[in-house]
Amino acid sequence: MAISDAAQKNHDDLFPNHISTMKVTDPELIEVFDNFAFDEVLRHGDLDLRTRLMIQLASMIACRAVGEYRVMLGAALNVGVTAVEAKEVVYQAVPYIGMATVFDFIHATNDVLTERGIALPLKGQSTSTPKTREQAGLALQKEIVGDVVIDGMYTAAAEDEVHFQRYLSANCFCD
Repeated sequence: MAISDAAQKNHDDLFPNHISTMKVTDPELIEVFDNFAFDEVLRHGDLDLRTRLMIQLASMIACRAVGEYRVMLGAALNVGVTAVEAKEVVYQAVPYIGMATVFDFIHATNDVLTERGIALPLKGQSTSTPKTREQAGLALQKEIVGDVVIDGMYTAAAEDEVHFQRYLSANCFCD
């Protein structure tokens, strides 16, 4: 088996001038993986490459794969994912996996961006304030999920748990 021309081209677009040590030590695994990840998978669906890579970054954060995240962040930047978009992927993970885990990815992101000559901090992107965040998040949550469902979640929450619904609205759906 050999790496297909399509897989090689797609790999080279993401990782220009990269020589894989695993291609030397584990050539059969890399042939199977590269043909799958950089050819077969890309033949299906209609997501653009930037969106695919942002989803991959998010999934690497969720499974705590910091090393591979660094590599894929470089690839994402190579194909047009912006520094702001990369940071946003990391920031959006906070309510789901916690700040303690996200710290490692913030540091990794900052390292990769700095290595690429991108000045930090990036320009702020927030469109809300602490006073407007909950209402803005609730409005977007209702737009996405529907008024009936969200109102039902608030109504069904026990009095001593309704604050979780407010936290979700404010922190998962705003900014």
